[in-house]
Amino acid sequence: MSMLFVITSSKSCKEDFLTRIKRIASANPDRIILREKHLSQDDLLKLAIKCKEICDKYSVAFSVNSNIEVARKVNADIHLPYKLFVENNENIKDFSTIGVSVHSISEAETAEMLGASYLIAGHIFATDCKKGLKPRGIEYLSDISEAVKIPVLGIGGISLERLSSVLQTGAAGACVMSHFMNCDNPESEVSVFKKFAND
Repeated sequence: MSMLFVITSSKSCKEDFLTRIKRIASANPDRIILREKHLSQDDLLKLAIKCKEICDKYSVAFSVNSNIEVARKVNADIHLPYKLFVENNENIKDFSTIGVSVHSISEAETAEMLGASYLIAGHIFATDCKKGLKPRGIEYLSDISEAVKIPVLGIGGISLERLSSVLQTGAAGACVMSHFMNCDNPESEVSVFKKFAND
């Protein structure tokens, strides 16, 4: 079974953010990662509480990106950039699921050794989120997937048309951000992605 993770971006959301999260969660992606770095600690905590309630209702796994304190307060999983993961490794042992974003094979191998549950590797294709930065490509994702035993998900410019090439690398799945934040029918889009990934 291939996995589909949704990463939030309230700034690119085309409707009320929590309404969008409900619509996405109702289609049962494998995980929603709350990534709202522009918010204050208090605002992030308030939003995380509401998102966790929605995800619990639909039995969708929920992670908070980067903010260990907020993740712990709402009883969520944690997802960290590689540098933060290494710096806080001794401080996150109580989390049952720890995701790490990596950008090289050496980072992937170290993250696995230090206890990461899964990895997100990118960016694979050109994307507006990383304007001007050269994508690492499919071969990079394949190399990362082969280097570790834990699940690796690709991120960056992944559309339905590109999903098959992502999964052919041996990756465990894909992460999508902008598309699900601003498409017209997120329920249908998430369902289509999941069906395509697992046919």
